[in-house]
Amino acid sequence: MNRKNKLCITHFDYNRIKLMISDYTKRNKMDPNIKDLLGEIERAQKVDSHVIPPNFVTMNSVIELKNLNELEFQEFRLVFPEEANTDENKISVLAPIGTAILGYKIGDVIQWKIPSGVNQFQITNIKYQPEANGDYHL
Repeated sequence: MNRKNKLCITHFDYNRIKLMISDYTKRNKMDPNIKDLLGEIERAQKVDSHVIPPNFVTMNSVIELKNLNELEFQEFRLVFPEEANTDENKISVLAPIGTAILGYKIGDVIQWKIPSGVNQFQITNIKYQPEANGDYHL
């Protein structure tokens, strides 16, 4: 994962993710990505939902990613694990790509390890960010 970009998440997302991680750990669901996710949210700058810039990826954002190794764009919504559904392009924050993009902004390039090497993705657009639309409860 890319470490040089500044991460920014809302207090609301931070608290919900901490709770989710705590629940997962209590149920002995040690997902290898939990450690990565915890590291990412702990180092992120936490801001109020009303002031996070609209170009940062928050929970429930609809993001467009470009695979820099191909000419392919992907669009999906970043969700909590229980809402994940690949048919509806809803990707869990616990999926490697979900963990990798949370808190980054449009223009950032994220490196993501895959079995065949490292993929590089760029966040090219955020088509919907709850906070920018006044949806602070999502």
